[in-house]
Amino acid sequence: MSLPPSEIPSGAMRFNSDSQKLEYWDGSQWVQVHTATPNLATPGDPTPGARGIWGGGYSSPASTNEIRYINIASTGDTQDFGDLVGGANTGSQGGTASSSTRGLFMSGGGKIHIDYITIASTGDSQNFGNSTIVNGNYSSALSNSTRGIHAGGWGPTGSPAPSSDIIEYVTIASTGGAVDFGNLRTNVNRASGCASPTRGIIFGGKTAVPTGLVNDIQFITIASLGDSQDFGDLRAARDTGGACSNATRGVYFSGATPTKTADIDYITIATTGNSVKFGELSVACDSGTSVNSPTRGVHAISNSSSGDVNTLEYVNIATLGNAVDFGDVNNTKMRHAWNASNAHGGL
Repeated sequence: MSLPPSEIPSGAMRFNSDSQKLEYWDGSQWVQVHTATPNLATPGDPTPGARGIWGGGYSSPASTNEIRYINIASTGDTQDFGDLVGGANTGSQGGTASSSTRGLFMSGGGKIHIDYITIASTGDSQNFGNSTIVNGNYSSALSNSTRGIHAGGWGPTGSPAPSSDIIEYVTIASTGGAVDFGNLRTNVNRASGCASPTRGIIFGGKTAVPTGLVNDIQFITIASLGDSQDFGDLRAARDTGGACSNATRGVYFSGATPTKTADIDYITIATTGNSVKFGELSVACDSGTSVNSPTRGVHAISNSSSGDVNTLEYVNIATLGNAVDFGDVNNTKMRHAWNASNAHGGL
């Protein structure tokens, strides 16, 4: 039962279980929170809404150069977008940043190239510039509407191979090489990133290859330059999970402990603290990646306990609960795929 109006602080939020809508208290009444997503109607794709993009990916023994997309507000299988070309021609394992118009595939696959796509259209990727991270394999990325942030990944070669602590950034609306932003407080590869318009979050990872699994959650202030800071801890040390967010919540899917997990965790981005259980995927897995709109998070399941699969599952970010079926990817090469959306929490 709701509190009497005199006891509700202005700005308080609730989920209305009758209308299935998020609401806030304006001082005198509950008002529905409205979230806008761009209309991406294009010839042959008349359904408006937010798009999720996956580029590349891997399943033994080979990578793929396919780019595929979904309309996040609906359910269904992925559709063909185009191909990765140039520096990011095939492969996986890099980080992805995006604005409402552009998606950037930032290095990975042993390359330093950054490629981009125009999300509202379909077509092949184009060259954007170069990363300063020499070996960007298993790096992570995040973005707001202006800046794309790229961090970590494999560092110098060796065994065990230490991770990079580099954080770099680009201006998404332009093209050109990445510029130094700062350093990670914990150098990691196989971490996952998400953002609000002001903060960037980096979940988990490893400090070296193949060792050094951590439960660290790190954060940065995207508009400034500087090193990452401690946010809190994951419920367990994990890597190779998928992350997404709306402007309020960050969600982290699955990952390895090193045992594959089905766990879904979440944090409140504006605060600091440890992650909390959100729900579970239908299968234990790792190496999948996630896209989202302001209301939904969609995770591409890969590298499950029974092998690589082509399943997409989604959650409603404002509520808690287990993921449900969204559709299929149309290939099983989604391990470490680049991922982007035009309506994530940083926009």
